[in-house]
Amino acid sequence: MLMTLKTTYCGLLLAAILPSLPHSSRAQDAKAIVTRAENNIHGLSSVCEMTIQIIRPSWTRSMSIKAWTKGEQYSLMVVTAPAKDAGTVFLKRVKEIWNWLPGIERTVKLPPSMMAQSWMGTDFTNDDLVKASSRIDDYMHRIAGDSMIEGRKCWKIEMIPLPQAAVVWSKVNMWVDQKDYLELRLEFFDEDNKLINILQCSGIRTMGGRLMATKMEMIPAGRNGQETAIIYNSAVFDKPLGDDVFTTENMKKVK
Repeated sequence: MLMTLKTTYCGLLLAAILPSLPHSSRAQDAKAIVTRAENNIHGLSSVCEMTIQIIRPSWTRSMSIKAWTKGEQYSLMVVTAPAKDAGTVFLKRVKEIWNWLPGIERTVKLPPSMMAQSWMGTDFTNDDLVKASSRIDDYMHRIAGDSMIEGRKCWKIEMIPLPQAAVVWSKVNMWVDQKDYLELRLEFFDEDNKLINILQCSGIRTMGGRLMATKMEMIPAGRNGQETAIIYNSAVFDKPLGDDVFTTENMKKVK
């Protein structure tokens, strides 16, 4: 009887304390959600082939891309088509971004000032494609509610940059599926808290043994008929990749 009373008292005490826990505890939960969602995209490593479609009111253009990633620190992307862009390579090594331009046979290091610029004429920025800023480490995270997207119940995570973080966006909202931790929507805001871009993820199916969104559409706010879509054609996850894949030397010969 005494044990039952103690258990009941502890339960009531916890119930009274939990609602008053500081914001940092809830923020840590939000960060854990974002971490799991980000890790769910690439795993330990990934090798993917994608089609990028640039859509404008009066024209469209397509590119083919092959990409390698290793954790959050390393990524390598090579354009394989069309012929005029083939061989163009982008490399991320920790916080450094490099670009190999085959036409002039030159490797260029991208300065931070170029991260907000359009990536090869798309609606994605250089930062979006190479993830120079980490959504895990460069932001504070907060659960701001939940909603339904693609028929799935999602957390809405609000992300505000840390004071020392060199990032493009002043705020990012992310919706993460509560069952499979899939990123289904992101909203990107500028320094005036104006909505600039919306990323919509769809085409959820198993690819490479992993449930994932196989289509991502970046849609500029307020620009009708304009978007850029990334469509995954194939994906292999957790294949061992050496650090030598992600070097400036390898940029010149990767295909």
